[in-house]
Amino acid sequence: MWNPWRENLKDTPKESLNWRLWYGVFVFGLMGAARGIDEGLIGTTAELEPFKKKFGLSDSSKSPHEKAELLSNITSMVQMGSILGALIAFFITDRIGRLWATRQLCVLWVAGITIFLTSAKTGSVGQIYAGRFIAGIGIGQTTVVAPTYLAETAPRAIRGLCVCAFAGAVYIGIMLAYFASWGSSIHISSHTDAQWLVPNSMHLMFAGIIFTLSFFSRESPRWLIKVGRHEEALENLSRLRQLPGDHPYVTSEIIDINDQLNREREATMGTSWLGPIRELFSSKANLYRIMLSLMSQLLAQWSGANSITIYAPQYFAMMGTSGQNEKLFATAIFGVVKFISSMFCAFFLIDYIGRKRSLSAGISLQLFAMLYMAIFLLVDNGVSDKSKPQTSSQKHAAMGAIVMIYFSGFGWALGWNSIQYLINSEIYPLRLRALGGSIAMTFHFVNQYGNSKAVPLMFLAMTTGGTMLFFSCVTAIGLAWVWFFLPETTGKSLEAMDEMFSLPWYLIGRKGAELTRGSGGLSEVLDHAGEKAATVEMENVGGGAAVPGAQGQRVEKV
Repeated sequence: MWNPWRENLKDTPKESLNWRLWYGVFVFGLMGAARGIDEGLIGTTAELEPFKKKFGLSDSSKSPHEKAELLSNITSMVQMGSILGALIAFFITDRIGRLWATRQLCVLWVAGITIFLTSAKTGSVGQIYAGRFIAGIGIGQTTVVAPTYLAETAPRAIRGLCVCAFAGAVYIGIMLAYFASWGSSIHISSHTDAQWLVPNSMHLMFAGIIFTLSFFSRESPRWLIKVGRHEEALENLSRLRQLPGDHPYVTSEIIDINDQLNREREATMGTSWLGPIRELFSSKANLYRIMLSLMSQLLAQWSGANSITIYAPQYFAMMGTSGQNEKLFATAIFGVVKFISSMFCAFFLIDYIGRKRSLSAGISLQLFAMLYMAIFLLVDNGVSDKSKPQTSSQKHAAMGAIVMIYFSGFGWALGWNSIQYLINSEIYPLRLRALGGSIAMTFHFVNQYGNSKAVPLMFLAMTTGGTMLFFSCVTAIGLAWVWFFLPETTGKSLEAMDEMFSLPWYLIGRKGAELTRGSGGLSEVLDHAGEKAATVEMENVGGGAAVPGAQGQRVEKV
């Protein structure tokens, strides 16, 4: 059976799998922790007594609806800020580069969290909103900057693994956040604000680490070529691959980047700054790409798994877990399960069995778990009421529902969570990559905001069982959509996607990878032909800088 991971890795020089590559993967992958820390902390922070008392979440004068509204506002404010962050990320990332975009988002992240933490002195809910919104502007940018950088610097044979480092770091953040909240609930007095301030200081630690480490990273060669810094691009790519600049693997990659960029510029010559936006929505191929981006975000966010991440303690309480420490401990273990699942997916599945199979398997597992929880809550809607005695069979069913929470986390990590970042960083051409990713992640945060805002109210209006049934239906629709529309991108170079998206729309998802296998960019053609380029002539372009593959390309085979 054709194995894309092994097939492509055999043509990847071992020198390119070096410490510089993994350092970049570590630094930019770690940005995923920004989202993970917030998602893990805010739901558990809202369960801590000092926080609830200070900001009115335990105010007996408030109705359940008012408390749900307040909780949803607090938790969703980062998502609201992230909408703006993701929206402006494409402009910032393309204008100042991937590295400086990283540094400025860290500054925003720290500024917002500082405002949030100092609300402990004032007790102002408005200050919480403001701080979390500003932090969200920085956090939202991470979902565009990091996957773009990782996709642009990774060898194509392990691009899925490298981009999934970002998704994996989301769960590192979630896991550490869950354990931090659980630990503080045990070891720090519930009569002091330190119980929620200490775990939330993790934001500052991670932002500081990423900011510092970014100064030892290399800028994306693809962005450097895009802005005309060809010599620096060749130097960076050579260092990232630890190969000489005239090595066939490096020169073929440079040729492909230049070739795609030149074709894009010819197609958009004379257009204004609105050109990329017009281009994105004017061709059938790009419209299909946009459809993939938007639908993957819509179906992922409303499948329900992400709401379990944010409101994990409440979900465990719904399934019968009682006691604050018990709920937080169960939540912490949930974080471990999701982290291990994401690492398993990144290392053993996403590049080995392919994006589509991995996603389908994850969605199927998530659907099974969601359906079980929905049926359980519809049948036994009093499980969380400890005043009502439970039979032995009800207790066993409740235990099964708790296990299904973990299964849903495994399915989410295996499926939607990895793909929603990876697919957007792969499918767009260089000129449109930051813009396409920015639109996708803006839509991501719009839906995440709506979801985190709506879920507490959905529990009241639709009941918990009805809400889970709704999530199950969305998950089932997502499984059908993946089968028909999502193409397999494993093993294809970033510059070789165009041919696949030039196929008729009804073939792209089901047969696109098969019909375009072995075609595309120069590096892919050479790899599949089993031949290597011996020499690549380079001519001067523009101001006299030697640009490999920019013009006058001649490849000799030996």
